[in-house]
Amino acid sequence: MDTLKTSPMLRLERLERAYTQGNRRIEVLKGVTASFFPGETVALLGPSGAGKSTLLHIAGLLERPDAGAVLIKGVDCGKLSDNDQTRVRRMEVGFVYQFHHLLPEFSALENVVLPQLILGLSRDQAETRAKEQLKALGLDERWDHRPAQLSGGEQQRVAIARAVANDPKVLLADEPTGNLDPPTAERVFEQLLKLVRQSGVAAVVATHNLDLAARMDRVLRLADGLLVEEEVVVAKIAQS
Repeated sequence: MDTLKTSPMLRLERLERAYTQGNRRIEVLKGVTASFFPGETVALLGPSGAGKSTLLHIAGLLERPDAGAVLIKGVDCGKLSDNDQTRVRRMEVGFVYQFHHLLPEFSALENVVLPQLILGLSRDQAETRAKEQLKALGLDERWDHRPAQLSGGEQQRVAIARAVANDPKVLLADEPTGNLDPPTAERVFEQLLKLVRQSGVAAVVATHNLDLAARMDRVLRLADGLLVEEEVVVAKIAQS
C-alpha cells in the first residue's frame, strides 16, 4: 500500500491518558501518535492492562483523552460538540468486541438493520444492505436466526456485519476472535480481512494472537504508553 499518496482515515496525535487509583497516578498513554490508512489492517499488541482498550475507546470517540487529538477523515473530533461527535461515531466508526453483544430478541438480520435505522435509512434500504453484508460473511442462510440459534463464530460474524452496516471509514476491533476456538477464529479472521480490503475501511485490531497479527499489514505494540513498530512480526509479514 502506497500510504504516501493516501490521506489517513484515522490520525492520533500525541494522545495522553492517565487514571488515578487511590494515591497513585497511572499514565496509560504518554503521547501516542499514529496514522491508519484506507483498506489496511493494523494489529495492536500489548499485554493486558497496557491500555489497548483505552486507546481504541479514545480513537472511537467513546472516551476523551487528557491531551492530544483524534482526527477522522482529517477532522479534529475533539473540537466537535458532543452531538457532532455522536454523529461521527455512528457514521464513520464501527466497533467489534470480544463478546458479540448482539440483541438476543432480534434475528441476525434485525441486529444489522437496527444501526442503519438509527442513522435514518428506510427499512427496505437497511434490509438490503444488511443482507449484502451477511451474505459476504457467509451468513445468507442464517439471517433469520436469533443469536442463541447461532454458533459463536456465526454470532461474531453478525457482530462484524453490524459494525460495518453504516459503511464506516474506521473499524476498531478489540480481541474480535479472543472468545473463539482456533479454527473458528481463523475463519472469522479471514472474513474480516477480506471485508476490510473490499470496503476500504481502516481497521485497527487489538489482539494477543501473534499468528493473526503477522498476517496484517502493520503491527504496532503499545509499550510504556507509546506505540512502537513490532519489528519481529513485521519481518514475518515481509517473508510471507
